[in-house]
Parts: sequence; structure tokens; C-alpha cells
Amino acid sequence: MTTHISKAPGAGTPAPRTTLLRAITAAGGLATVASTFLAWTWTSDFPGDLTVYGYPGGLQVLTLALGLATLLFAVAALDVRGLRWLTPAGSTAALRLLALGAFATTWFTLLAIAVDQGGLVNLEPGGWVAAVATAVPVATAFLLTDDTRPVCRPRQLPSWADILIIAAVFALGLYVVNYGIQTDEDNPEPFIGYLIALCFAAAAFLKAGLITRLSGLTSTYRSLTLVAALVTALVFPFTQDKASYTELGVNIAIFATVALGLNIVVGLAGLLDLGYVAFLGVGAYTAALVSGTAASTIHVTFPFWAAMLAGALASLVFGVLIGAPTLRLRGDYLAIVTLGFGEIFRIAVSNLDGTSGPSVTNGPNGVPNIPPLEIFGFNFDDEHSFAGFTLDSNSNYYLLMLLVTVIVVLIFSRAGNSRIGRAWVAIREDETAATAMGINGFRVKLIAFALGATLAGVAGTIWAHVQTTVVPEQYVFAGPVPPNSTFLLAAVILGGMGTIGGPLLGAALLFLIPEKLEFLQDYQLLAFGIALILLMRFRPEGIIPNRRQQLEYHETGQLDVPDQAALSGSAVGVTKAEA
Repeated sequence: MTTHISKAPGAGTPAPRTTLLRAITAAGGLATVASTFLAWTWTSDFPGDLTVYGYPGGLQVLTLALGLATLLFAVAALDVRGLRWLTPAGSTAALRLLALGAFATTWFTLLAIAVDQGGLVNLEPGGWVAAVATAVPVATAFLLTDDTRPVCRPRQLPSWADILIIAAVFALGLYVVNYGIQTDEDNPEPFIGYLIALCFAAAAFLKAGLITRLSGLTSTYRSLTLVAALVTALVFPFTQDKASYTELGVNIAIFATVALGLNIVVGLAGLLDLGYVAFLGVGAYTAALVSGTAASTIHVTFPFWAAMLAGALASLVFGVLIGAPTLRLRGDYLAIVTLGFGEIFRIAVSNLDGTSGPSVTNGPNGVPNIPPLEIFGFNFDDEHSFAGFTLDSNSNYYLLMLLVTVIVVLIFSRAGNSRIGRAWVAIREDETAATAMGINGFRVKLIAFALGATLAGVAGTIWAHVQTTVVPEQYVFAGPVPPNSTFLLAAVILGGMGTIGGPLLGAALLFLIPEKLEFLQDYQLLAFGIALILLMRFRPEGIIPNRRQQLEYHETGQLDVPDQAALSGSAVGVTKAEA
């Protein structure tokens, strides 16, 4: 018996209507690009100066980028040779998202001009052109039929081409990060537009399959990818022209490192720790008391390496002391106990003032005037010249924190891939089953708790010298300003539990957004709640997902029972001829 598969006439060739819609979408993308070279308003009071003809400025740059991406993806959808690699998973979903991104960014800018300047009369003709031009691709893209398909294996490229792609991606990533960090600090509009454009662009690239292709490429060249990431991070302080921008990088690196330590406890071992910020405080107070400051009550001076070891050891001891009696609890009970420990730490250091208790921490006044770090004669508060660049104190601390982050990443990676790491995952998935297989659940959980506390203590020693002051109010469960346990836990969940990049990205976003949008600082908990609700609904595995959890949270269809039509082989276009 021979099976013949008949092919409908014209199969594989887009219908004339589809081709026309794609062409109109491409034309709309081109018009969007052209509109950014026109003036959108007459006054330069709006941030970015959108009054110039001939080149884009401010938020127009974002519209230009999204319009150009819409144009390229629409042309790629027309099966133009050389651009098919842009849409390995189909073009329709990505086109819709890019068109929506350009539309949302442009209309947000135009509405912001009208609100800030006092009415739509402040729009120049270029603004109206942009409004219409961005609406056209949205209308046509949603009329296209969905062409989503599985991502196929790409055509093999030379090694040098793959290396260039990885380098270009990291260079583009550095530019995107710098654009967000260097937005106007006094006006929220540029950063809000940046967030809108970034979210739509990232979702579009994910739907198009580009991120999947890139993930496969970085997996193939894992060592090269790690080197590229490290070089990009090293270059960061040399690309900043303000000390405040580098200070953002220092704080993000510190909290990302602490979040990565919490990820061992929460992401790998599955232990809900709501008082983790206390271990950061233990390390910070220890380093402050042995730093040689006149405000210290123990009057000793340790070199930095000894202070860091002391902070790490103190946090380790506290982790063991707190974990030993409490880690026999599970779930909500453990979360309540750790929450209580965090509050006990804050209240205890507030009372160790010589009046309510022994004189150790100066009570609510804390330990001020912590001297700058100095390693082998290198003072981190002084400016230093390197290859024609001047590194200020923030750049010095950033590079030091980068070294600590690399060490923490190595520890997390090695621990997660070890036998202990596999035991943590087994405990997280089902502690009863893991215990039945011979895993000592208490010992394994205590190791996770102690290791996470130690890493937080190491970051706390640097945090104390960066802030030059340590006070109890810095270490609370929830508050408008990080660090706090809510912030760290949200960074782990938002970024992706059990991964390395997840907490790093989550901490960067959750620190940068309130810093740039000051009006959100009083509503930080509300913003966290809304973000987590949306995350649990649309992407419960986090922004950078763990592969195992991604399969758990989403239906894969592997266990679906095929219908009778599929079993009988009566698909359309299949004819059977008997031999």
C-alpha cells in the first residue's frame, strides 16, 4: 500500500490579500520611521527636544527603532531573501507586537506633550503624521492570519559568524541598558516610553523565535558567552558620563548578588525565607564595627579581606543558629518564622544602644562615618586613571562588586550542579519523596540556608562601605527603598527562580524602575503586587525561566490523546492507493 500526499494548488505561496496586507504593514513601518525626522512639538520644554526637523531626538528614537523593526519584519514576511532568519517561528505575532509597541510609544509621547504643555494644540504636523503612520501597521497586522510554526534548526554558519552575532547582541544589550540608565532623571516620560518600547520589543523577539535561536547559540558557545558577558559588564563604567549612573550600577550589582544568594534558598531548595535581608544586615554591621570608624563600640580595625571574612562568618553563624531550630518546619510555618527573625534582628540592633541593652550597635543612630575601602594601597574613594579614562569612587566599587558577583555566580553554578544541588531540587519538588530516597532533608536545607546567608554577608560588607553608614531602618521586611526582604524575594520570583540570570535581571529592573520613577516609590508595594499578579497570570516561570519549571507551568501536549481522525489517517489532502 502506498500513501500519496496531495498538495493544494498554490500551497506555500501567500494569498494576494496576505501579500497586500504585509506590504501595507511595511509601508506603515516606513512611514513611522520617516515621521521621526519631523518635529512633533514646537517647544523644547518637553524632554528630548522634539522640535527639530532632520533627525530624531528623545522618545522619537524609540519610535524610530520600533518602526524600523516593523518594516524589517514585514519585509521578511514577504519572503524576501536574506531576511527570513528574522522570523524562524513566524512573523504575524511579532509584527503585531512591534506595531503595537510603535503605536503605544508614539501615542504615549503625543499625549504626554498634550498633558505637559497644555493641549493638543502644542503638536506640530509631524506629531499628527506619526499618530496616523503608527496606526496603519496595527490595523493591517491584526488582519493577517497567524503563521506561528515550530522553530526549526537554523542553517549552519561559520564559527566566526556565530561569534560576531554573540558580540553584536551583547553590544546591543549594553546600548539598551545605557539608554535606560541615562534617561532624564527629572522627567519620567523618557523612561516610561523606554519601558513600553522594551517590553513590546522583547515580547516580539520572543514570539518570532529569535530569543530561542539566540539561546541555542549561547548554549553552543557557552564559554565565549560568559566571556562576552564579563567584558560587557567591565566596559559599563567606562561608558557613563555621570557618577549617578555608575552609582546605579553599584547598587544593582549589590542587590543582584544578594538576590542570587536568596535564589539558593528559595529557587533551588524551595524554602520561603521572608527575613533574608537580616543576613545582609549582619554582614554590614560586622564590617562597620571592625572598620576602624570612631563610632564603633569595639574599637578594632581589620583590613578589608579580614572584614569581609568576618562579615561572611557572622552571617554564616546566624544562618546556622536560626536555621537549626526552624528548618524542621515547612511551607507557611517556615515563612512566618523567618519573617519573625528579620524583625527580631532589626529590633535587636535598635536596642543595643547602651540604654535598652548592651552598647554594641549605637541603637537607632547606627554606625556612621565608615572609612573608605583600601586594598593594597588602592583607595576606593579616590579617582584613578586607567587607559585614558578616569574612574571615580562609584566605578571603583562597581568593579569590586563585579568581582564579587562573578565569584557568587560561580558558587551558585557549581553548587546547583553538584550532588547537593540535585538534593536541593529534590527537596523543593517533594520533600517526602526525597526523604524516602535517602536524602537527609534537614542537613541539606541547613546547608542551603547557611550558604545563602554567607553570600548575603559578603555583599553586606561592601554595602556598608558604599553607604558609609549602617542604620537599623535599612533592613526591614517591606519599605519604599531597597534593600528589604520583599524587594529581594520579588527580584527572584520576577526574574526566574533557580536560574542565574533571573535574579540579576529582576534586581536590576526592580531597583532601576523606582529610582527613575520617583513618584512610584510611595507605591512600591502596590507596583510589586500588580507586577507579580501579571507575572503569575502570563509567565509564572519568570522572565528568564528554568527549563524544568517552564515545562511544569505550561501545557506541552505530550500526554494528549490523539483524536480519531488523526488515528485513522483521514487528514485533508491525504489519499491512499492500494498497491
